[in-house]
Amino acid sequence: MPAPSKPRQLLAFARSTEPRALLSTRAVVNDILFATLVAAASMAAVTFTFHDGIPAALATSVPLAARRRFPLAVFLVVVAAALITAGHTTDVTVVAIVIAGYSAAVHSRFRGAALLTLAPAGLITAVVFWRGRPASPVGIVEVLPRRIRESQLAILPKAPGLAGLQSAAAAGPLRVAGLLILVSLVSIAIVGAVIYAGDRIRRLQSEHEAATRRALRLERARIASELHDVVTHNVSVMIVQAGAARQVLSESPDEAKTALLAVEASGRAAMTELRNLLGLLSPAAAPGASGASDSALAEKDLQPQPGLAQLQPLIERIAAAGLPVELQVSGGLRDLPPGLDLAAFRVVQEALTNVIKHAGRAPTTVRLGLSDTELMVDVADTGRPAGPGRQIAVAPTAVPSGAGRGLLGLRERIAIYGGELDAGPRPGGGWRVRARFPVEPPGASSRCLTPAALAGREL
Repeated sequence: MPAPSKPRQLLAFARSTEPRALLSTRAVVNDILFATLVAAASMAAVTFTFHDGIPAALATSVPLAARRRFPLAVFLVVVAAALITAGHTTDVTVVAIVIAGYSAAVHSRFRGAALLTLAPAGLITAVVFWRGRPASPVGIVEVLPRRIRESQLAILPKAPGLAGLQSAAAAGPLRVAGLLILVSLVSIAIVGAVIYAGDRIRRLQSEHEAATRRALRLERARIASELHDVVTHNVSVMIVQAGAARQVLSESPDEAKTALLAVEASGRAAMTELRNLLGLLSPAAAPGASGASDSALAEKDLQPQPGLAQLQPLIERIAAAGLPVELQVSGGLRDLPPGLDLAAFRVVQEALTNVIKHAGRAPTTVRLGLSDTELMVDVADTGRPAGPGRQIAVAPTAVPSGAGRGLLGLRERIAIYGGELDAGPRPGGGWRVRARFPVEPPGASSRCLTPAALAGREL
């Protein structure tokens, strides 16, 4: 890892935040009681040791009442108070600093900053305490009986035993306290960092699993939409053509033969699109699914997805099924991105399928219009007014059971490209499906498909 990136990573680690749990009234009361107990113990300790240690005792204990509300700030205040009043340090002061450090590592919203602060704070405290000396301890002279103190007043200053006792006791307690604080805070920082790393790993694993499940749901929905677009359209056309062949089989064998050939063509088209879809889902299994040669399979795999250039063959199959369809193209249609081209094709395909399923042989008009910034696809039929059989879902939040899967899939597909879908009954009867796609302005190399070229291109 490059050295310059380490400070930035430490800064990002210190700035990282975590959600804070709401404090209950019981927790607040417990913290106040705990701070009161520590303050009482600290004042009792300094009363028997120092003349003026009460302010120091309060400064290092009272902030603990907010150790869960402002954990990192409380820790810094307690450490600062202990350093300022280092001469009045007691065992209770050590306990207060350790408790404040633990609270900062556990309850701070900025856990990274708290973990980075513990070790330096412990080191600074150890250095200050190592060089410090207790302030005005109550000497042995003051606790001796008055007569002995007065009779020995001239001797005591010359007695190296008592003076040496006070001098040795001056630095020792602070050094031990500083080392205890350093070891405790470093230990809390190490354990906290290990726990934080474990929590972060578990959180990342949970987020990865959630993202994987979400991706699987989206992929299943996309596959379901593709299967619906391929199967529903072709099967619907085959059903209509087979029904027409059955009706004229005895009276007009030639028309029945034409209808059966159309059924065969629709079936082949469905199998081709299904094979392409299955090849995308399982490329290794796709060749075994058919008996064609490797070269033929390779040629089929290289075939593009359908687009607006294949509208004319689609309309011809629909017209052969008995549905009168008219295609109107305003201006020219230049080449579009493959995904957008496929989405526009699926809009027309789904709309025509719905006309066959719900409106019978109602005359239908397909209009395509492309401007510099927008592609408009409009499919409208003049069939019967919308009734119970044509209750197709339009809003994405209200999908009746067993209906609307196609339009819902179209809405999701169109939304990927920033488009809008509007589907609903027409005032005079029939149904209209209209989709708008934003497109980029034409470039210098863009080719245009005129209505004649659009009608002449084949699969």
